[in-house]
Amino acid sequence: MVSRSYSNLLELASGESPSPSFNRIPHRIPRVVTTQGIVPGLDESSDDDASLSSSSSRDRTIIVANQLPIRASWDANSQKYSFAWDEDSLLLQLKDTHKYQNHADMDFVFVGGLREEISISEQEEVSQVLFDSFKCVPTFLSPDLRARFYLGFCKQQLWPLFHYMLPLSPDLGGRFDRGLWQAYVSVNRIFADKILEVINPYDDFVWVHDYHLMVLPTFLRKRFNRIKLGFFLHSPFPSSEIYKTLPVREEILRSLLNSDLIGFHTFDYARHFLSCCSRMLGLTYESKRGYIGLEYYGRTVSIKILPVGIHLGQLRSVLDLHETEIKVAELIKQFRDQGRIVLLGVDDMDIFKGISLKLLAFEQLLTQHHEWQGQAVLVQIANPARGKGRDVTEVQNECYAMVKRINEAFGQPGYDPVILIDSPMQFYERMAYYVVAECCLVTAVRDGMNLIPYEYIIAREGNDRLDRVLGLKKCASKKSMLVVSEFIGCSPSLSGAIRVNPWNIDAVADAMDLALEMAESEKQLRHEKHYRYVSTHDVGYWANSFLQDLERTCREHDKRRCWGIGFGLKFRVVALDPNFRKLSAEITVSAYRRAKTRAILLDYDGTLMPQASIDKSPNSKTIEILNSLCRDKNNVVFLVSAKSRRTLSEWFSSCENLGIAAEHGYFFRPCRNAEWQTCVPAADCSWKQIAEPVMKLYTETTDGSTIDDKETALVWCYEDADHDFGSCQAKELLSHLDSVLVNEPVSVKAGLNSVEVKPQGVSKRLVAECFLATMREKDLLPDFVLCIGDDRSDEDMFEVISSAVGGPTFASEAEVFACTVGRKPSKAKYYVDDTADIFRVMQGLANVSDQSVLSLSFRSTVRLDE
Repeated sequence: MVSRSYSNLLELASGESPSPSFNRIPHRIPRVVTTQGIVPGLDESSDDDASLSSSSSRDRTIIVANQLPIRASWDANSQKYSFAWDEDSLLLQLKDTHKYQNHADMDFVFVGGLREEISISEQEEVSQVLFDSFKCVPTFLSPDLRARFYLGFCKQQLWPLFHYMLPLSPDLGGRFDRGLWQAYVSVNRIFADKILEVINPYDDFVWVHDYHLMVLPTFLRKRFNRIKLGFFLHSPFPSSEIYKTLPVREEILRSLLNSDLIGFHTFDYARHFLSCCSRMLGLTYESKRGYIGLEYYGRTVSIKILPVGIHLGQLRSVLDLHETEIKVAELIKQFRDQGRIVLLGVDDMDIFKGISLKLLAFEQLLTQHHEWQGQAVLVQIANPARGKGRDVTEVQNECYAMVKRINEAFGQPGYDPVILIDSPMQFYERMAYYVVAECCLVTAVRDGMNLIPYEYIIAREGNDRLDRVLGLKKCASKKSMLVVSEFIGCSPSLSGAIRVNPWNIDAVADAMDLALEMAESEKQLRHEKHYRYVSTHDVGYWANSFLQDLERTCREHDKRRCWGIGFGLKFRVVALDPNFRKLSAEITVSAYRRAKTRAILLDYDGTLMPQASIDKSPNSKTIEILNSLCRDKNNVVFLVSAKSRRTLSEWFSSCENLGIAAEHGYFFRPCRNAEWQTCVPAADCSWKQIAEPVMKLYTETTDGSTIDDKETALVWCYEDADHDFGSCQAKELLSHLDSVLVNEPVSVKAGLNSVEVKPQGVSKRLVAECFLATMREKDLLPDFVLCIGDDRSDEDMFEVISSAVGGPTFASEAEVFACTVGRKPSKAKYYVDDTADIFRVMQGLANVSDQSVLSLSFRSTVRLDE
């Protein structure tokens, strides 16, 4: 039986729309998938299902992550699992979007794994319970697959690399293992199958979280070309120099680009991702009205930059607990009443959190500032590491040894400078430590976000009951101090914090001293500034903002034609205007054969000659095809190029009847034996004396760049330079030339890997207008028009050709084919994939002309014989 899930490729071929009944997938889990790729019950429909779907008007978002926001416990009496919400889970806190009116009615379904291993016999029952009670869809992995996926590829390869640890040796991050990568891909495919059980692809939004599921977007986009899909990365994204060491770098980038919206905590992470897309995939991005977008095969992939926030309600509820009040009182007695000042660190015990660097800095503080000996206490809460391995053990041993050394060197009776707490701690206890801490220290060497400073700020704001315990007057101004690493995601949003390089021990020690010495009024101002931001940019604000941008990004889905190309993880969707279609060689040749008068306008660079070619001169096949077209008396053929007229004259010296426009149309001639003419009045090129020295300056400072000095134009090319540096220099050069040539009759334009200065009014638009005007003067009204180009400069030709349709320039029933190279937004109505497609079309036209010429020659010979 054929599933109602469909391929848009089949749709495109058949010209049929998807069955409307597919929209009636019920918003419930049908049953557990037992065979990969087959969803039981998906092909069964009923009137009840249809009415259920049609009566439901609420928006729904499917939240997908490695772990469900669920805690499971085994009940020995009933011999079954019992489940409850994990209130600390970020995924569950996304429901805070309900407080925003635009998402007040949003439903959420969660897809992810459980921490517990569920036996195969219990999986179906557990799945039904979780969906019925929590709207959660669990993914079940075998222990071996889970280990290779999570502990293997995620924690040994992706996690270290994304935190800037290169596998230079087997001990420094895991070397790439193809088997672990295959496990990662397999798990992502399993997640995709689970999503298929509950998704309504035309209505639901899908929000995928974090690096565990970076190839999931490809599996979903492959199944549903118009799926509304967002992805948020909670870890850092490394610089391109680090990321490009990953053997599967392109597969992961292309998979992420199958999302509609990609989110990052900071601009640095987003900038690194965009740089990777530019350097490895050749993509460009631009900012429009505040939104950053990547054009990817006709789709706009939006980039979202917004750090996640804390759950304000949860933290305040913990602060309101009586247990918190009691714990704060105990800590005041332990520290403040003894004349101690608490500096607090809360970190996971892993290699990236910089605990040992923090301890070294605190040791330096006590060494350099004797006044803090006997007063300052560093309380370091060390949460268990999320990963396992020798590196974790080494970090633990190093920290224990350093704590022992500091306490032996600076300790006094009743005073330990460092208190290391590595036993499990209740959340209310941690909040109590925040309340009494004068300063919070976060010195991670690399961390995606880190919400510890946000929690500390909320705790220091406190409430009336805690104020009484602390002995504060009613409405007293609160204060807090933060020392944070430059390398954590929350750092940019905390402008009042003291930012430090955690590797600079002296600077961190000085920052601690500054935090302790700072005036009370300054501490209060910094706290007010931070609290204002943290309290308004909570997790609900973050989730609402992301979903709002996802909805905006997906609005155009139904207005474009979509179909998939590519295999495996290199699959991508092409999205184009409904009227934009591939140029058919058969249709074009058929129209060409019927026509009596034909106009053919061809760009050269990037059209007849690939941009990547080193030798730009035409080959014998190109010359042969052009000559075949030019010998046909029904044809007028014109070639347009940015090259100089001398170069074009040499290259096409054997093409007697070929019209040529050189230097974007400044010079042109209708055939080989004709004199060169100009489309505009003769230009004064004295401006070159101003522009050339400027270009030379940028050529000297940009390795790989060159200057092409033409008769009427100057072009600065950076095709062989570093792409990012060349692009940056091109922008500067463009601005520089604009300013120094402001009073000159020239235009400065940015092209593909180039900056060009040329006389005003010279463009391919002028070529097309002159070409059509010349034909009209000769009373030639073409009934077949073919115009092919590849870049932005050719869009002017397409516009002229398209606007002339239906006018006096063309025959009343003219067939017009304006065609661009590559699937991209264009004023042309047709596209071809590459120059190979162009040659197939051109060869077909040449064959028709050759036959026509032979036929005419044969008829002439017969008449002479008679």
